[in-house]
Amino acid sequence: MSTLEIIVVSIAGYLIGSISFAVILSKRQGVDIFTQGSGNPGATNVKRILGAKWGNTVFALDAFKGLVAAGWPVLILGEIRLAVIGLIAAIIGHSFSVFLKFRGGKGVATTMGGLLAIMPLSLLIGLLVWVVAFYLTKFVALASILFAFSLPISALNLYGSADPRFTLSLMLCILIFFRHRSNVRRLLQGKENSFKK
Repeated sequence: MSTLEIIVVSIAGYLIGSISFAVILSKRQGVDIFTQGSGNPGATNVKRILGAKWGNTVFALDAFKGLVAAGWPVLILGEIRLAVIGLIAAIIGHSFSVFLKFRGGKGVATTMGGLLAIMPLSLLIGLLVWVVAFYLTKFVALASILFAFSLPISALNLYGSADPRFTLSLMLCILIFFRHRSNVRRLLQGKENSFKK
């Protein structure tokens, strides 16, 4: 793993992550996603404002960003550590996009796409946690936070504490929780939006 490879993977990952499909698709529908709903340019807010079709499309495209950013270093360079760097860069790009004046989404879908490339079993466990939490509570934010907490627990058991994927999972857990801190406040205040009928 050379310095040049690290730089290339980091820049590519950040730029890939910085593409905001929530903003692009919302604008095509005549909506400024920053002024609607929660104001967050992510799949959940798009789904709430424009419906399931567009929300699910944004989620899939955001996940694809993570898959590409983490997948190509493994396929071309054969280096799991570079894949980890690429995914982290993509999540940072998604959350603090250079194209959006360093604003962005919360990175959950991008995280899931990247994990599919480098630690699919941990992703599967996390998705099960997410689905159960959402089914029971109908709060996307709470399900996403619990998904984040599941990652280091599963990675520790699957890969061990010395593996870079465990370090990645800890960083992702902290980042996702940080990006959801406003949701945590609203949950505690009973003001968080849900998908309950």
